[in-house]
Amino acid sequence: MQVIGFCRFSYPAEGGFQVAHDTAEARAAYLYAPARIEERFRHFETICLPSIRAQTDPDFLFVILIGDAMPAPLRARLEALTADMPQVRILARPPGPHRRVCQQAINAVRDMKQPSLQFRHDDDDAVALTFVERLKEAALDAAPLLGKNRHVGFDWNRGYVARPDAEGICGEVQVTPFWGVAQAVYVQPGTRQSVMNFGHQKLMTFMPCLTFTDEVMYLRGHNDHNDSRQKKHVRPIRLPRLNAEGEALLKERFAIDADHVRRVFGA
Repeated sequence: MQVIGFCRFSYPAEGGFQVAHDTAEARAAYLYAPARIEERFRHFETICLPSIRAQTDPDFLFVILIGDAMPAPLRARLEALTADMPQVRILARPPGPHRRVCQQAINAVRDMKQPSLQFRHDDDDAVALTFVERLKEAALDAAPLLGKNRHVGFDWNRGYVARPDAEGICGEVQVTPFWGVAQAVYVQPGTRQSVMNFGHQKLMTFMPCLTFTDEVMYLRGHNDHNDSRQKKHVRPIRLPRLNAEGEALLKERFAIDADHVRRVFGA
């Protein structure tokens, strides 16, 4: 099966954000504002990319969707960070309807004659180093189910919520189903609907889903610029600071290096 990960990196979509803007230009200005984009790059470098780069099964694609008007220095920085990752495909697209553009971007790299396993991934999240390997194993285990359905969902619901900063990482393990990270969708050959055509919290209303709780499989990034944290009613999450043992566990499970985090966020 062709495995495809999909990450939007400050793509100025029409829709798809909880923060509203009147025009595509206003959204782009918000997304590329220096303070915000610097934070996104710091999370991307220290949290997202290490776990994708070090997957135990490297046979997958990782699509990064960006706006075609992303400033050239930002595009160059993104390309430099991913230059050593053969899985990465950076696709630039003009602003457009969120779900349609995401679907088209995924299908642009698909072999439509093959079944596909697709996972969405935010630029401040991480998955366990065994995620692609475990996803393929789960799909093989569920082969009879896959043969009867155009789409089947897979959700690993145990993982960290974590906040990196100049002093290291604050975080703790929790169980949150259908949170959108360490989650995937099987897509039958020829089917154009992708993982991004379905809201991650409502996946079980569209297709049969398999849930796994037996192992820590994700790290969900928590920061001031999370789109989901921009509304007034959202409560702050208090997270304990990880000690040396906790930092070692993150490095073993996600390839996240707390010393790297301190260097980048302390710069």
